[in-house]
Order: sequence, then C-alpha cells, then structure tokens
Amino acid sequence: MTATGVLPDTALQALIDQGAIAADPAVIPAQLQPASLDLRLGATAYRVRASFLAGKDRPVAGRIAEFEMHRMDLSDGAVLEKGCVYVVPLMERLALPAGITAVANAKSSTGRLDLLTRVITDGGVEFDRIPAGYTGPLYAEICPRSFSVLVRPGMRLNQIRFRAGQALLADAELRALHAADPLVSGTAVISEGLGFSVDLRPEGTDLVGYRAKPHTGVIDLDRIGHYTPRDFWEEVRTEDGSIILDPGAFYILVSREAVTIPPACAAEMAPYLAMVGEFRVHYAGFFDPGFGHAAAGGVGSRGVLEVRCHEAPFVLEHGQVVGRLVYERMASVPDRLYGADLASNYQGQGLKLSKHFRPA
Repeated sequence: MTATGVLPDTALQALIDQGAIAADPAVIPAQLQPASLDLRLGATAYRVRASFLAGKDRPVAGRIAEFEMHRMDLSDGAVLEKGCVYVVPLMERLALPAGITAVANAKSSTGRLDLLTRVITDGGVEFDRIPAGYTGPLYAEICPRSFSVLVRPGMRLNQIRFRAGQALLADAELRALHAADPLVSGTAVISEGLGFSVDLRPEGTDLVGYRAKPHTGVIDLDRIGHYTPRDFWEEVRTEDGSIILDPGAFYILVSREAVTIPPACAAEMAPYLAMVGEFRVHYAGFFDPGFGHAAAGGVGSRGVLEVRCHEAPFVLEHGQVVGRLVYERMASVPDRLYGADLASNYQGQGLKLSKHFRPA
C-alpha cells in the first residue's frame, strides 16, 4: 500500500514500470524530478479560438475540432504567438490507480516567461487537476502572454505531481515543522500556509525587479543563457520601497524571505487573498524537496514572484504579504533532492530571470 503524501521519484518510476504513466516515446530519466514528472510537448499544436475545458464526459479532441482555427507541425520548430491560445497533445498519458490523484503546474522557467501553460484532460472540469482513476491522454493549453516563443516536440513546459491521500500540512503541523527545522528567515507568518512578502528594499541596490517590454522578438526555448535581458525587460527601480503596478503589465520580483523545503516535504505557491490587491502572484508553483535546504547545499532561497496587475494601478510596498507556500508531506524522501546531484537552475537564487537570459 502506498504511503500517504506526494509521491517521490522512486514511486513515479514504479508507476511508469506499471504502465500507470505511459508515453510515446518512452519517458526518459531527465523527466523525473524529486517530486514531479516533466511533461513533453507532442508534434502538433492546434491554434484555437479560446481557452476551454473538455467538460464532463467530453473528450478534448472533440473540443479541439469545435474550436480549431489551424494546426501547426512542431517538428522543425514553430512560433506560438503572443496573445494566442494553443492546445498541444502531450507525449504522456495516464492510467491512474484508485487513490492516486495528480496536479500539474508550469515549470519555473515557463512561468518566468509569462507563458500561461495548463494541463487539460478528457472529461476535465478543472485546469491542472486530474482525479484518481483517470485513464486517457494529456494536453497542454499554452497562451504566451508577454513574449512569442519558438517550441519543438519534446520541450518540457509543464510538470505533474502525484498524491496518495491527504498530503497537506495543517497550520499546527507547519508550526511544529518550523520549530524543528526553520522554513523561513525571520518570523514565520503561518495561516493556511507560510506567508511570504515582497522585497522592495534590497541591500546595496535600488533594482527590485523587471517588467516585460510590450514589443520584443521571439524567444527560442532551447536557447539557455542566450538572450540579453534589456532586449526583453525594463528594470524596475525604487528608492522609497514602493512601486506602482500598471494594469496588464507583467513583473518579475522577489520575496523578502529566504525559504527552505525540507527533504520530507514539497510545497506549492498559492495566491494570497484576492482582496489584498489588484494583482496575481502565481504562475509556476512547485517547490521540490531540498529547495533552499542545507541538506541539498542551500542556505535558503528567495521565491521569485511572477506578478501580473489586473484592472487598476496598484501600489505595492516593501514587506507586503503577497502569497503563501502550502506545504505537503512526501510519501517518502526522494532519492535525489533539488540542488543536490541535479542541475538545479534556481537553488540559492535571488532576483533572477528565467534560464534563457544572460546574467543581468
């Protein structure tokens, strides 16, 4: 019987061996992360008129036929244009056992490019949520919000976690964990997760973030450390610890707190209460076991905040709580931790753009 919690890499490999996770071509070792599996784009992208969910008892393929405008072969690379919506069948498919659910999210680099990417399924009534017992294909809905991107088959924009039973840590459990193994620098604000705030008074600089430029070139997602930041981003600076967010603009900011994820836990970034402001903080939300943790070579890592302002300009001030980390127990400690024996791009990070950009 599977232990309760988020399934680690060893359990994911067992699901692959059992055929509960299948793929064409087969899953490769590089897809396995400490507490998640990377999902790969297939060979065809469908440009659709609008975002959609399949709906109860309805297949995604039927909805694609209903909303399709045109289709593109990704084999030699193709551009997904800013402001358009695409659906791409993924190489992976599921045959989940009873009692195992799954949740998907964008990978960190995907979120930092403002690339709205969600998983949809046959019969699905929610994005990124897959019920126990689901058998069928997986699709990525992709909407580039700030930059047009060049994609190819096999690119990994999404990741998926699998859970057995209830994994969420209640606030009392979170406080006990923090007392035994500090989760955050400074005072822990714990209420339905671990609260974190924005850093607008960084030490030794007035650079507090970046804002996406409205008219840029295409980003090839295979090019790592290639692009000059100033071609795509404007620097955001402040001397008084506050900035005004512009409606519709996308920002990269950083948390004031350095957080850690112990080896026996995973975490997910969740938006803070909607009534605190006219903005959203949450695109790429998975934090793997070992993120920022001493056991994985970390000394705490800041959370990079992907912020989009809504209808009205909004003043954001230093130390304002903007989100929370929801911690979950692992079913067992993974064989590999984030930052240890892995090419982890964001261990020990501060304010940092996606891996596609040269250091600023």
